[in-house]
Amino acid sequence: MLTDDEKKKLNNRLRRVVGQVEAVGRMIDDDGYCVDVLMQLSAATGALAKVGEIVLEKHLRTCVADAMESGDADEREEKLDELLKVFRKYAGVMD
Repeated sequence: MLTDDEKKKLNNRLRRVVGQVEAVGRMIDDDGYCVDVLMQLSAATGALAKVGEIVLEKHLRTCVADAMESGDADEREEKLDELLKVFRKYAGVMD
């Protein structure tokens, strides 16, 4: 579970991403230089990947760690399956 401070930081990051994406839209409308548009897209993609990395790390350190420490083999197996699914889906999205 995320703390209020962690939620605030993640939401601040997401607001910056929204600003970057809006800037890309304006650049496209204004016939901005292609390389500048690509750089802005790269920045937004990187920022979203960082948010994902933070959420994944928090999940590993809390939900998954709790499941691994529990005596419930089914819960452990469920969390491992869930992680494998997440890693398969996002492989290549996060470094």
